[in-house]
Amino acid sequence: MITSIPHLFNEQMTETDVDLGAVTAPSGVLVLGMASWIDYWPQVGRPLSERARKAAVSGGGHLHGSEGSEPRAGTCEAIAVGAAAGRPLPVRAQTSASPFDGEPTIAVLEVGLGLPWTGSEDGEPLQLGDLPVDRCGMVLGDARALDGFTGLDGQSTDGLADVTYWGKYEDDIHEHFGGDRIPQHLSGYGPRGWLDLPLAEAEAIAEQLETWTREGPGNGLMVAIDAHTDFHRFNRAGWNHPLLAGMIEVGGCSVLGLGWDPGDHSIRHRGERAYGQVYPATLEARADEAVLRWTIPPYAPDVDERS
Repeated sequence: MITSIPHLFNEQMTETDVDLGAVTAPSGVLVLGMASWIDYWPQVGRPLSERARKAAVSGGGHLHGSEGSEPRAGTCEAIAVGAAAGRPLPVRAQTSASPFDGEPTIAVLEVGLGLPWTGSEDGEPLQLGDLPVDRCGMVLGDARALDGFTGLDGQSTDGLADVTYWGKYEDDIHEHFGGDRIPQHLSGYGPRGWLDLPLAEAEAIAEQLETWTREGPGNGLMVAIDAHTDFHRFNRAGWNHPLLAGMIEVGGCSVLGLGWDPGDHSIRHRGERAYGQVYPATLEARADEAVLRWTIPPYAPDVDERS
């Protein structure tokens, strides 16, 4: 079930402190991880929930790839912390203007953990590690629930799929086969297609479109079939949110997905860990309560870009 997030921006997009809703962590362990790798953890060692619980018991920490190795590019990474099991955990973002298009983008993600602050009396932040921004998005949710997260190549969770098409012969296809405009941005822009089709029907329609185009006008149409994986569901839930944020239910828990504009990502986060584009995660005190904070500093062009 997809749960909408309240629309909290005005048309000028001037707000810099945004309520993104609340996640739940009945296991008592909360994870912020790279979306394209969440279902990959069993291939590099123990399940995510086991590794996350161990880190949380020790006060929280950074998880990455094979245990005992150094963080490296091109593998799964996450931050794990303890959290209150019996209450919603509020999530807020602070924004800064994107150097790509000037639109607000996430600069700080902060999650109230529902637990008392047990760090230093002066509230000095505790360093947990750092994370790159996954170009496919980030996931925030209960560690145990995320063990069952269906990723990019996973199976449909409800037997349904979406079919979309776009490209040179889009208008010709629309004239012959129909398909609604599917807005995937606040501007109302998006491909045409059909949502919530039985998977077999979706595959048959996609094949029909591709065959008609190939045998008729030729190359010039892109067709996508998106099974209702958890990955696709959180992307879809964020289509019309200014920060591409979407809340879905996974394993009975409220889980938040965060998408990234490709243009903005290519400027601010390009290269990810391989190029040192990683950002600190900390535990901090807010009114004697512990919060998880992930900080993405404002973009600053390097010397070559300024010259």
